[in-house]
Amino acid sequence: MSQWLVLTLAMVVACGVVLTITVLKERRISEDDDPTETPDVIEYLTMMVGVVYAIVLGLAIAGVWEARSAAEDTVRTEAQALHEVSARARAYPAPVRDRIRSDVDAYVSYVVHKEWPVMAEKGELTDRGTTLLTKVRADVTDYHPRNDFEGQSYQPLVDQVAVADGARSARADAADSTLPGVVWFGLIIGGAISVGVMFTLQIRRSGRELLMAGLFSALIAFLLFLVWDFDAPFSRGIAATASPFVDLFPHP
Repeated sequence: MSQWLVLTLAMVVACGVVLTITVLKERRISEDDDPTETPDVIEYLTMMVGVVYAIVLGLAIAGVWEARSAAEDTVRTEAQALHEVSARARAYPAPVRDRIRSDVDAYVSYVVHKEWPVMAEKGELTDRGTTLLTKVRADVTDYHPRNDFEGQSYQPLVDQVAVADGARSARADAADSTLPGVVWFGLIIGGAISVGVMFTLQIRRSGRELLMAGLFSALIAFLLFLVWDFDAPFSRGIAATASPFVDLFPHP
């Protein structure tokens, strides 16, 4: 199902539930009911519920957005480190240089075309990708420099492979959801309470009240959808992509 279809359905359902309850509640109010008798303390508590939930929801959005940005930086770091390995290998003899570059290209091609779909669907990396990167590491570390010029390039190459390996591990950590289930429970319950407290203010069927109630409930649904969409950096609507690999290795 499309992500935007899920969002639309969630917002429509939220609005529909609120408006239906409001209309049904209006029918049960007696003629002598006075909406001006809502105690001030209830209005204060209603305001505080909204403020507290807004803070929690804002922190959740900031957290998942930061996690998504970190995931993008991780991919960029991994791709740049591998590009450096491929470029710095020029100091080595042709057979060694070609083997290193070939294995780097094989790893990048596998990540872009094979591992990325698996990571997006299952939230985990593949053993094959780990094996290919291990082969690149072996290509670099097993070579013994023959002169000072090659020796000066050896350690930077080893360091860049280590950077790529670390970035791969960080990508594995970021592949799954970042928010634990208990946080989601709090966000959903808090959203239900925030919408529910509107009824303590004796909302009526006037056009303005119905409009504001519908817009408020739709906003809550949209923000929760935003948290859910950002919660998995590599798999949902606004996801981090493999573009850094594609940009640095045009023909992997």
